[in-house]
Amino acid sequence: MSGVMKRMGMIFRAKANKALDRAEDPRETLDYSYQKQLELLQKVRRGVADVATSRKRLELQLNQLQGQSSKLEDQGRKALALGREDLAREALSRRASLQQQVSDLEVQHQTLQGEEEKLTLAAQRLQAKVDAFRTKKETIKATYTAAQAQTRIAESFSGISEEMSDVGLAIQRAEDKTAQLQARAGAIDELLASGALSDASGLAKDDLQAELDRISGGSDVELELQRMKAELAGGPSAQQQAIEGGAQGTGTGQPSQTQHRFDKQ
Repeated sequence: MSGVMKRMGMIFRAKANKALDRAEDPRETLDYSYQKQLELLQKVRRGVADVATSRKRLELQLNQLQGQSSKLEDQGRKALALGREDLAREALSRRASLQQQVSDLEVQHQTLQGEEEKLTLAAQRLQAKVDAFRTKKETIKATYTAAQAQTRIAESFSGISEEMSDVGLAIQRAEDKTAQLQARAGAIDELLASGALSDASGLAKDDLQAELDRISGGSDVELELQRMKAELAGGPSAQQQAIEGGAQGTGTGQPSQTQHRFDKQ
């Protein structure tokens, strides 16, 4: 059971990691990191300002104590000049106490000054790192955006290429089919013309039969024309002239059977 739970947990983590990877935008991550660095830099600067404020306050206290120490020294001199050694001793005692405070404040002042210098140097270094990160961040973002745009354009061209490939295949199939139909039609015409393939409709004829029909049709027309001319001219009988014209049209010198019948009459 534990093995199944471990496997399910691994699968869940893998799918969650994949989903997060798809949802993550590197540009947003870089901007977030840059924002955090700015916040850290702001804290360091605030620390520098706080240390500088404390140092300035100590300097003011030192100036006040040093002023009081100088005043007590002057008072001791005046008291000693007036013969008041007791007053002079009291003034010097107070001055010694103030000098101890001044010494302590000077040590604190030096410590704060050292901390301020360290924080100032750290702030400068951090500022340089933040500036470098900002430049690198903008460069990476621009590169990522350009790569993303190129990928989309490439994907668009890939889709167009696939569509054009399909169109090209359709055109090729249409051309092949057209050529096949043209070849089939040409082959059928050749077979019909050669007589190898009969025309079921009875309309198609070979060249010899077509020529014979043309000559026969022309002869019938000439006979009919001669008969009409004879009738109009009032000459010999139309039938005899038609027969004579037909005999002349045939090119034979022998009388036809029709002419023999007219001669017997």
